[in-house]
Amino acid sequence: MPARLTTVAALSLVAAGCATSPTGQPQLRLFPESQMAQMGAAAFDAIQKETPVSEDRSRIAYVQCVADAVTANVASDVQWEVRVFDSPQANAFALPGGKIGVYTGMLDVAADQSQLAAVIGHEISHVTAHHGNARVSAQYATQAGLDLAAAVAGPQTPMRQQLFGLLGLGAQYGVLLPYGRAQESEADAIGVDLMARAGFDPRGAIELWRNMSRQGGAKPPTFLSTHPSPEGRIAALERQMPDAMRLYEAAQATGKRPDCR
Repeated sequence: MPARLTTVAALSLVAAGCATSPTGQPQLRLFPESQMAQMGAAAFDAIQKETPVSEDRSRIAYVQCVADAVTANVASDVQWEVRVFDSPQANAFALPGGKIGVYTGMLDVAADQSQLAAVIGHEISHVTAHHGNARVSAQYATQAGLDLAAAVAGPQTPMRQQLFGLLGLGAQYGVLLPYGRAQESEADAIGVDLMARAGFDPRGAIELWRNMSRQGGAKPPTFLSTHPSPEGRIAALERQMPDAMRLYEAAQATGKRPDCR
């Protein structure tokens, strides 16, 4: 059994305390990345046991192609692992430790490779910006003595579901714990730059959210239910677009031209 995370957290609290996110937001980050990766792996294993994995080779190759192009621009030595889940949910996630999941229902909403890159880039950005760590740290700070290792690795309990929700799997476990507005805005900003650096047209991010908006109504996409309304983020993306387009054009000029089908 891994070392108790309570001990790690206590030591980290003394040694590190508060940190800052990539865009300078104050951030409580109590856990080392190795422990976050353990939690991410446990959550990923649980999803794979509970949700059918797609065997459609063309869809798998398409998602892998987009994910490989995006993750190639992430400053990390993590080996990203991708799974396509056979489910009508329009949903996707990324977890600490380099785990990415895309549901086949998302491929009906993300209409092309750039829109899918926007989804994957956004989710990866939550991981690289340590949003899961911040959320789990806040939970730990309010529940002194909580053994997170036991909660994550143990049987299905409300606490385990809540922790998976904090890592970004809330919709899958019926525990809607959406990221905060600042975290969503940060993931949008980082994600659109990430996809542009990979050679995907960043305007696809705007089209993705327009698609999400059109799909709203009585039964909106699962992905939309855990995110703020599209209108505000579309406006923010439009303001960022000139800079993102320059990154995109520079990437294209260096030969980064993804062709994922």
